[in-house]
Amino acid sequence: MSSRIARRRWTREIELEIDGVHLGPTGAVIVHGYEDPAGGKWHDSVIPAKIGAFDRQSGERRWFAPCEVGYGRGFGAGFAAENQLLVLGPSASGHRAARLAADSGELEGLAAVGEFDEAHVGSALCVCVAPGEVFALSTADLAPVWRLSAGGRRFHRSARGASQLFVAFSDKGSRLQGVGSIDLESGRRFVPLVAANQPALLGLAAQGERLAVLGEDLEQLLPEERRRDLQLERLMAEEEHGEYEAAEGIAPGRGQGGLAVYEVRGSEARLAWYRDLPAKGEDLEAASLAMDSGKLYLASGANLVILDAQSGRELGRVVVPGLDEHVSWTVREGAFLLAEENRLTLFEIPD
Repeated sequence: MSSRIARRRWTREIELEIDGVHLGPTGAVIVHGYEDPAGGKWHDSVIPAKIGAFDRQSGERRWFAPCEVGYGRGFGAGFAAENQLLVLGPSASGHRAARLAADSGELEGLAAVGEFDEAHVGSALCVCVAPGEVFALSTADLAPVWRLSAGGRRFHRSARGASQLFVAFSDKGSRLQGVGSIDLESGRRFVPLVAANQPALLGLAAQGERLAVLGEDLEQLLPEERRRDLQLERLMAEEEHGEYEAAEGIAPGRGQGGLAVYEVRGSEARLAWYRDLPAKGEDLEAASLAMDSGKLYLASGANLVILDAQSGRELGRVVVPGLDEHVSWTVREGAFLLAEENRLTLFEIPD
């Protein structure tokens, strides 16, 4: 399938080093970043930052303001309620959650939170993931709602679904990773879904009850009866095409790594489909995932492959200029937000 070029809606040069962005289904585009100090050195572990908003349609700058949350370990942002923006991350006084007026950036509330690596902001609940625990805050008053210890595990990357948080984990004394779930409402227990047998989980994405896992060993992501299918497919591909050569970024082929998509119901993850990808290499290790509006987006280099999240059918390929230099990217309702070091661009992804 040939690739098309993503259509640029607008682009803006930013006089900051961008470290985080947020794009909701509606509302402004949010960007968080910091300024380089004289000499390029900081004396503190947390770097002062600024936050700003741009009009979603035109790219017009709405406001910029100093941010209580700086640059360092962990960042999260999202619209918690009408006209309220919640930003979480490190500060000179430890990790904090800041509530800002979405139309002006004015600070309206501030609360101390535990250290974290990832944060997922929803309308009612903000969930933070650290290696040793996951905890949730109420977006209404930033009060703690629940906290779950990792126990003998270590938590890694995560993705938020409709009613569950999906978290990559490794067991104590092992570097192999799997995926489990935590009920978002109660946070009561951690339920393993995908066995910890991956050398590395390279990406997670979720929407509703669908979970996509990008791993270094596709065979181990599949149930036993589907592994034989994969082995046969790889043998047939080798006979037909010889050694696999990647073209236009991530593409189907014979390899070791791959993408597995599951339908999760309660404590059970049922394999919906899988996609074989190239063996270990820069293309696979640099790949990233997102899921939105029933589509799964798989990025590698400047290439974006769009898949139907229900069936795995390939819907299209798009070249996104600058994607290979991204700091962060996200997609909502066909709008693709790309953050490079000092540039913010909103693209339209064709159907």
